[in-house]
Amino acid sequence: MSRLDSFIHRVQAQRDILNHVRDLGLPHANGLILEIGLGNGRTYDHLRENFPGCRILAFDRALGAHPASTPAPGDLVLGEIRDTIGQAAGAGAAFVHADIGTAYPEVDADTITWLPQAVADALAPGGIAASGLPLAHEALAPLPLPDGIRPGRYHLYRRR
Repeated sequence: MSRLDSFIHRVQAQRDILNHVRDLGLPHANGLILEIGLGNGRTYDHLRENFPGCRILAFDRALGAHPASTPAPGDLVLGEIRDTIGQAAGAGAAFVHADIGTAYPEVDADTITWLPQAVADALAPGGIAASGLPLAHEALAPLPLPDGIRPGRYHLYRRR
């Protein structure tokens, strides 16, 4: 599969997961959402549109988002995510979306040593996490993926 086709499949899976979470309903109305990996802001914009009334707190290494998809200064945390994500511990997030995979196996292998704990620490009980990388953690129960998403393409969990 070409890298372009792989990107298209990943983005389609991401949109389908986000819409699925929207349809499931968040465990806390007007709950906090964490966007780990703001990137160019497309997913942030989709979250903002589909979860009105929710605060979306975004984390990224540096600001690279389109101005129309940039969170307000108080809702954007910049710096190495591994170092800054601890600020979300105990936040009681209703939903965490993490899209920080790089497709470099050695980088992603390092990320999954700290990301699952950070997500589990940030989520409220019953909260939902969606991630492009697996989040193996005893506090995160895997959820079934929506139809049409290949296993391993994206991952979905509920905080126990």
